[in-house]
Amino acid sequence: MFVTRFAPSPTGFLHRGHAYSALCAQRAAREANGRFLLRIEDIDRTRCRPEFEAAIHEDLGWLGLAWERPVRRQSDHMDDYARALQELGERGLIYRCFMTRRQVAESIEQAPHGAMEAYRSQALPPEEEERRVAAGEPYAWRLSLARAEGLLGGFGGLAMREEGAGPGGETGLLPIRPELGGDVVLARKDVGVAYHLAVVVDDALQGITHVIRGQDLFEAAHVQRLLQALLGLQAPVYRHHRLLTDASGRRYAKRDKAETLRELRARGVTAAELRREMGFD
Repeated sequence: MFVTRFAPSPTGFLHRGHAYSALCAQRAAREANGRFLLRIEDIDRTRCRPEFEAAIHEDLGWLGLAWERPVRRQSDHMDDYARALQELGERGLIYRCFMTRRQVAESIEQAPHGAMEAYRSQALPPEEEERRVAAGEPYAWRLSLARAEGLLGGFGGLAMREEGAGPGGETGLLPIRPELGGDVVLARKDVGVAYHLAVVVDDALQGITHVIRGQDLFEAAHVQRLLQALLGLQAPVYRHHRLLTDASGRRYAKRDKAETLRELRARGVTAAELRREMGFD
């Protein structure tokens, strides 16, 4: 059965871009006589707020969407992610990285090809690692692409099915390129699990067959497909869709303070009008 989801993070109020993605997913599920799920991705406890989560339900209801209940909230399932991280650790596929985000950025800039390079490294010598852990230094668990590539005998046998299109028009059966993301962070000592690992585990546990989302997450699919292979999880089909932009051509984003659905309602825009504006109904 066709199963898809809309999975927002409650770090702000929803805007047109979120509405478009949710409506795309719901329409696909309806056309396939399948299931549409809502998932709350609230693992970032420093930025997620209860009022934003409540607003997600309110906004989606206003749009006319209906979804299955109960709704999966990531913060309620940290043990699931911990088990996946432990499995990767036992197979030597992750390592502790003590570099800060700033240090990583500086390291990338100093690489031969500058910003074109993604961060890749390796575990510290055991003695140094033990010393820094004992000293309480913060660290992140990173996926080792080198170890993953060695375990799988290369990435050439892995592909992802794209039924939509990537930013460059990529579609069809595509070879994965996890090197685009480098040794991504899978967990942090202070925050816990990171996005890539949590979403892969969630999609598998919820039986997601189709991931429908914006092209800004196209690159993420490559490392997520790798994680699915490493953890022995079923790979969903991907459908990346275009990103909505404002009159100036800038895509809607929380960080740019894009007009929210709440603000649209406040100035009298109806759900039917918004849906028609985006090509629905």
